Order: sequence, then C-alpha cells, then structure tokens
Amino acid sequence: MLAYLMRRLFAAAVMLVVIIMVVFSIFFLIPKWAGVDVALSFVGKQADPAAVEAVRVKLGLGDPVYVQVWEFFKGIFAGRTYAAGGDVTHCSAPCFGYSFRSEQAIWPVLTDRFPVTLGLALGAAVLWLIFGLAAGVLSALKRGSLWDRGAMIVALAGVSLPIYFTGLLSLAIFSYGLGWLDAQYVPLEDSFTGWIGGMILPWVTLAFLYAAMYARITRATMLEILGEDYIRTARAKGLREPVVIRKHAMRSTMTPILTMLGMDLGALIGGAILTETTFSLPGLGQAVLHAIKNQDLPIILGVTLITSLAVLIANLVVDVLYAVIDPRVRLS
Repeated sequence: MLAYLMRRLFAAAVMLVVIIMVVFSIFFLIPKWAGVDVALSFVGKQADPAAVEAVRVKLGLGDPVYVQVWEFFKGIFAGRTYAAGGDVTHCSAPCFGYSFRSEQAIWPVLTDRFPVTLGLALGAAVLWLIFGLAAGVLSALKRGSLWDRGAMIVALAGVSLPIYFTGLLSLAIFSYGLGWLDAQYVPLEDSFTGWIGGMILPWVTLAFLYAAMYARITRATMLEILGEDYIRTARAKGLREPVVIRKHAMRSTMTPILTMLGMDLGALIGGAILTETTFSLPGLGQAVLHAIKNQDLPIILGVTLITSLAVLIANLVVDVLYAVIDPRVRLS
C-alpha cells in the first residue's frame, strides 16, 4: 500500500508541474504567439501606454521564456516581486497572480470566496451521492417496474433541464411563492442556521442535475454486475440478497462512481458559475464571471489554477480510495 501511495504522489507531483506549465502557456505564451499584447490583457484595455509598459516590465515579458517560467513557478511556491523602476509590488506566497487593475494579490480574493464554493460543492455532492446511488440501485434491482421507469424519467429530466431553469423555478416556488426558504445567502460565521437555510435551494438544484447522472450510471453498472459469475456464485453459496448487494455488487459499482465523483467535485470546487450566479452566491464562479466582464485576466488565471489543483487533488484521493475498495489496484 505504501509503494502504491508513493507512486501516486510522484505522479501527482509530475502532473502538478505539467498543469503549471500548461496554464503558463495558455495565459502568456499562446497569446504572444497569436500577436496579442499580454501586458494589455493584464492591465485592461483602457490603460494608458505608460501603465501598459510598466506592467510589461513587472511581468518580465521581455525576458527569455525560461526566465518567465521560473518566475511563475517561484511566485506560486515562494512569492514574487513585481518591479518597474521605483514601483515595487510584492506578492506573498502562494502568489497566484496580481491584479494591476484592482491593485491586490489574487490569493486573498480566492481564499475569501473559496469557502462559499467549497460548501456548495460538498453539500450538493452529499445529496447527489445519497439520492443518485439509492435511485440507481433500486432501479437496477426492480428493473422494468413502475419505480424503475419513474426514476429514469426523473433522471432524464434532471440531466436535460439546465441549472438556471431549475434554479429559477425552485426560487419562484419555494422562496418567492410559498416562502418556505430564504433565498438570501448568509455567511457561515454570521449564522449557521441562516447559512443552511440559504444553501438548501442551491444544494438541491445542483444535486438534482448530478444525482440524475449518477442514478443512470449506477443503474447501468449494477445491471451489468448482477449478471457476473461471482454474483451468481455468491447467491449459490446461500448468501442473503442484501449481503450480495452490499458486499459484492456495490463494491464493484463504486469504481466508476468514484471516478465521476473525483472529476465532478474537483471541477465544482473551481466554481459552479451557473448555480452561484442564479442564487447570487459570492463564490469562485461569481469571481470568474465578474473578471470576464471587467476583463481582469489575473482573476481568471488564479481560478484556473485553483480548479486544476482541485481536480488533481480529487483524483489523487480517488486513486487512494480505489486501493481501499479493490485490493487488486495496489498490485497493478
């Protein structure tokens, strides 16, 4: 198990380097090769030529590529100093960029909004796992029944309907119409009950989409597994049906579910833009939307790095869970 963990950690470290290189290329090299003024993108199109030149010097855009890459890496792990003559700006580690428009480092902005997005993603993930897995397993066990057909119709609706439609519909019914739930977001540090009340509708709306997908995948995987030889052998040995389902079928079913969960949860931690916009949640998704409107490229760069790291960490956790569920993975 230790050797397996070491291999996965090494692979994650290599992938981290690749991610940073790719992000650097997307925001600095590719625009330059396409003839775009990178400094103008970072300072805003309304800036005067002197400000653009100062940002060009601060970012070191005239330095060789390997020097720019080194400064980008060093900024993430050790901080970075942007200097242009007597104008010196320090960005403490981890430096995910600096907004020359708002004159602030990106990392504090991300950490201020990150708890909102994390709470949204984790709360919705718990709901969609519980209801998605339960609906999928029951549909597989009662294949062709009224429950199976009804659950799959609901799942198809959940996959088909966009979040901004189900979100606005839930607001219109449960908040503005019936008045059961408050649509106003309340920070967790201000009131726990207020935070829960304000997050119920976003959780349910986001979970409805993902639970539908997980129910369909769970049903298909479970139906395939129930036809395997080792399931028939377990039943022939006299094991009770709940034991066969729980200890044999479910363990095999969880492998694709964990794969999906790692990707989905990692991507959501980077910001559920539609959900956060619909419910006015001050998370990373809202930060990206505002950055796009204001053409504040460093914010987009920082959120891109956060999203990539979240997906990497989520997949590392999934790899470890693979080894826990299936011991054969440790030897592969």
